[in-house]
Amino acid sequence: MEKTRYYLAIGVFLLVLASCNDFLQENPKSSITQDKFFTSSSDAYSAVNVLYRKGFMAAMNSGSYTGCALMYSTGYRTGLIDNPVGRGNNMFITRMQQLNVDSITDGSTMQGLWSNPYEVIVRNANYAIENLSKEENCPGLTEVERKQLLGEAHFFRALNYFYLVRIFGPVPIILNHYVSLEDLYVKRSSEKLVYKQIMADLDIALAAGLPDKPMPENGFRISRASVLALAADICMNMAGFPVLDESKYALAAKYSKELINNSAYALIQHGNGFDAGDVSTWNKSAYNTLRTSDNQKEYLFVKEYDATISNANEQPTWCLPFEAVTWNVFKYPVYINAWHPDPILHAAYDENDDLRFQEKQYFHSSYTEANGTIHTFDSKYAYFWWEEEALLSTQRAQKDICVYRLGEMYLTAAEAIVRSGNAVTDEAAGYLATIKARASLNKDYNTIFNEVKAITDPEAFVEEVLAEKIRETLFEFKLWTDIARTRKYPAIVNGKFGFVPLIGATNPFGSTYTVNNLYFPLGEPVAQRNPLLAESPLTE
Repeated sequence: MEKTRYYLAIGVFLLVLASCNDFLQENPKSSITQDKFFTSSSDAYSAVNVLYRKGFMAAMNSGSYTGCALMYSTGYRTGLIDNPVGRGNNMFITRMQQLNVDSITDGSTMQGLWSNPYEVIVRNANYAIENLSKEENCPGLTEVERKQLLGEAHFFRALNYFYLVRIFGPVPIILNHYVSLEDLYVKRSSEKLVYKQIMADLDIALAAGLPDKPMPENGFRISRASVLALAADICMNMAGFPVLDESKYALAAKYSKELINNSAYALIQHGNGFDAGDVSTWNKSAYNTLRTSDNQKEYLFVKEYDATISNANEQPTWCLPFEAVTWNVFKYPVYINAWHPDPILHAAYDENDDLRFQEKQYFHSSYTEANGTIHTFDSKYAYFWWEEEALLSTQRAQKDICVYRLGEMYLTAAEAIVRSGNAVTDEAAGYLATIKARASLNKDYNTIFNEVKAITDPEAFVEEVLAEKIRETLFEFKLWTDIARTRKYPAIVNGKFGFVPLIGATNPFGSTYTVNNLYFPLGEPVAQRNPLLAESPLTE
């Protein structure tokens, strides 16, 4: 795997964008103007490569005190994820947990969440799509390459619109690259229309002839697997709130099953020598492979990092308590435990059977120094982002983040099949049992299959799938998206982990959800710059 393949090209492309940023500014002769770009195949790749690092993709980059922007909209707003140090330094975290995010107080933060993906859409994706669609551009680019690059550009436009519609609800749909002030202001479109546009982009990407292989085997470029995984997720969201197009459940099942049934993709298995009954072998578990390896057939879409060019910053520090700085063991200056699950989420796991909940799998509760000194934490902390080399020597994290992997597709298929047919089938039960069996210390697949097949009530089965998705993807930023689309809020029900209706639920910070908490408000700077945003969204 060559992690450095496209970063230099991004810098060239950014010079092009600078030329249209301010029409009053003279361009240095060393800059590349738009009319001189797209004159070679390398220009085409540069135009698309930049999409891998901006907007939604940049929102996963960690920050030393506040985690990441994507985390803001997926974890803290549920009230089920805490950042004890971060919220003391950034009141936005506290306001999310207390459900009182404000368009004025938090205006600059909202502006960033809004403008960053729109910059990618309008300035980068639309620009690439418009120019790659012209056959006279980029001589030397084969038609296969052109079609695939167009597919990648459409994928990233869809991805960034998905990010926006989940955060803000109705948003403007802009499909052209601005070269003048004409038609600068655009009205918002309803969630239904935004999702319709997203699916139109993904249809193009699916027809682009992208390689049918895991993303790591495709040189970490978008593959057909990446598009199918995103499309399955989009369909699940379209079928749920607020669009409620239940016909999309069947399509979500189709897309996810195409991945499950393709031998090019495979779930990570426990390594040779792993023994569920022998703790000393648990370092060979599938979950430690997930934590340490960037090249697996389970990975469908990832955010790539590299230790020297684009590292993952402070991500490993999320695994440690603040006092770790006093141990004088690690290289980072601050440790923040930025993604700390509430005990309600811990209760989703069977502590006696679920391997993911055991020490140094998804969680850990102590650290032992090389000299034998043991530091015990006040609760279970994330182990998911633990990188020994970065913490102890380099201070340069490089583990990629999985946005979609095959394990999630098994759960998507299980839910979608039951939702579309309103019945628990052997196929759906099998998909759920497969993921549960990989994590079980005491039960085999057949035992678990019989248990989940016995859940004959479709809604109860779906809730077990949702619970399993929390267990499986807790550290992959899926929490709020599933809560919002299902309107089911994780809670302790009759002494056990379960779900209650979102609207009216009270989170651990004592705040109660209303329909006004489903989206973030538009930031005041954004609202002032486009007066049409105040008008009712377009519906057709």
